[in-house]
Order: sequence, then structure tokens, then C-alpha cells
Amino acid sequence: MGTSLRRLRGSRWLPALLFVHLLFLCGCGDGRPRRVPVSGQVLIDGKPLGTGFIRLVPDDSRLATGTIDKQGRFRLTTFDPDDGCVLGTHQVEVTAIQTMSPTKIRYLVPKKYQQASTSGLSVKIDGPTDSLVIKLSWEGGAPFVEESDAGGDVDPARMN
Repeated sequence: MGTSLRRLRGSRWLPALLFVHLLFLCGCGDGRPRRVPVSGQVLIDGKPLGTGFIRLVPDDSRLATGTIDKQGRFRLTTFDPDDGCVLGTHQVEVTAIQTMSPTKIRYLVPKKYQQASTSGLSVKIDGPTDSLVIKLSWEGGAPFVEESDAGGDVDPARMN
């Protein structure tokens, strides 16, 4: 055994060094709420959505967000990339639009899904999952284009 190791072994600092080493190995946590990996798919009328963003909004913690890919798949992030979301019940928001011009937007999902207060959707996250399915519906409607006034002026002909 080396001389410095023998000296350290008999040292009063050995317990403190072992404690610090143990803390390093176990990790001290990041001080943030516990998160679990969450991924899944967004469907509209049974078909993958193909673009957009999803947000899971808890009552008392930070929301989780994800980008929806061409297959409707998403992976959630709360603080760090792909770290998932906090446990609990979450209201769901989904936004999917195409900007057609500075004044025209095509909505690929009904507007009600853009806000947690109007979406009517909620999910309970009680552990890690890679198969969360969010089902949306046009309820007989279809994607539509909305045009706004470029200058923000109100067109009197459109009023009433």
C-alpha cells in the first residue's frame, strides 16, 4: 500500500472524504420536481397529426412541451431536452398551424385545442410511458384558413 494512502487511511478526514465521494456517486438531484420520460402520438380523427406542438399543463408545476413530427409522434421536455414531465394530471394543449402569408393562417386542428381551458383534454401521468395517445377530432369540421387584417385595422364591412 502506498505511503499517501496509509496516511489517508489513518486520517480523521477519511470519513468526510468518503461522505463527499458517496454524495458525488449518488447525485444530489437538481432541485426540480421529479420528471418521467413521456412520449407518444397525436391523432386527429384517427390519423397522425403530422406537425405542431403539444403542451401538458399541470395545476401546480411547470408545463411540458413537445414538437409533433410527421408521424404524429412527440417527446416531452420540461426543463432539459427530453426530460419528460412531472407526475400528475395535466390539461392538454395542441397547436398546429401553417402560415400561408402574413395575413393568412391555416388551422390544422380546431382552435379549441390551443388552450388548456377549452381543449377538454386531460391526461394522468403516473410513470414513464412511450405510448401516450392524444386523440383530437374535427367533429365534422375540416382544416380552415383564417385571414386577418395586416395592419390590425378593423374592416367595417366585416363587423356585425
